[in-house]
Amino acid sequence: MPPTNKTPPLIEFKGTTLPIVTVSLRSLQLGELGEAASALFGDDPFFDGEAAVLDLSQAAAASSAKWQFLKELFRTHGLNVIGVRGGSDELRESARTAGLPTYAAVDRSLRAAPRADDELPAPAAPPPVPEAKPEPAPEEKPAPAASAGARSPTLFLTRPLRSGQQIYARGGDLVVLAAVNSGAEVIADGNIHIYAPLHGRALAGASGDTEARIFSTRFDAQLVSVAGLYRTFDSGVPSDLAGKAVQVRLAEKTGDSSGKLVVEPLRTE
Repeated sequence: MPPTNKTPPLIEFKGTTLPIVTVSLRSLQLGELGEAASALFGDDPFFDGEAAVLDLSQAAAASSAKWQFLKELFRTHGLNVIGVRGGSDELRESARTAGLPTYAAVDRSLRAAPRADDELPAPAAPPPVPEAKPEPAPEEKPAPAASAGARSPTLFLTRPLRSGQQIYARGGDLVVLAAVNSGAEVIADGNIHIYAPLHGRALAGASGDTEARIFSTRFDAQLVSVAGLYRTFDSGVPSDLAGKAVQVRLAEKTGDSSGKLVVEPLRTE
């Protein structure tokens, strides 16, 4: 019989999806970027060695940059810059010469990326695997469904949420006391209170509660959603909302209208 053992190939190609942080830069000045990074992440490494791509589409017009210094700047905060996307041809060529290839500007967070002003049904949030529950005895009647106003204990998040991570407060509110980084996602069946920078995605009223709201003391979100209506900020958050305290809610329905998602400054006086 011929031998059945085969020598495994030395090289194999397999498709995979890796978490990559996209860092949008509005300036290429090292001094300004250093101050901004320190204000966001402090002086210690914030990330755990994640790969990062620099988005240059919103950076000031420039033909080159000090790429090695930029890479070192983000490395001090735990990010490994592997390439760039967007920006002028000259800027991308400058990056390529410095060993940073160009990646296509594709947002993989949405299947069909709508514009910032679009308000469409939100993609279904993948909930955690439910815990197994024992079957009721045959003579027992099924318990009535919980009312919309029923709430589970509030879930508190006290650590930063990094890209690719997700927290889901099933049946209740979520209070976040640390930064929600770009690419991270917080979900709650009730309200979401974020007393820290919101750079990722926040989805309140995930089970359909139209009275749910999102509160953020420092707003710079990628996506917000309440009860199935969502809004993205692919081109950046408007200046009247960026970095400010805001609330996100649904306006009251009128007639056959399905409502409107409102993102507005939060009045504290």
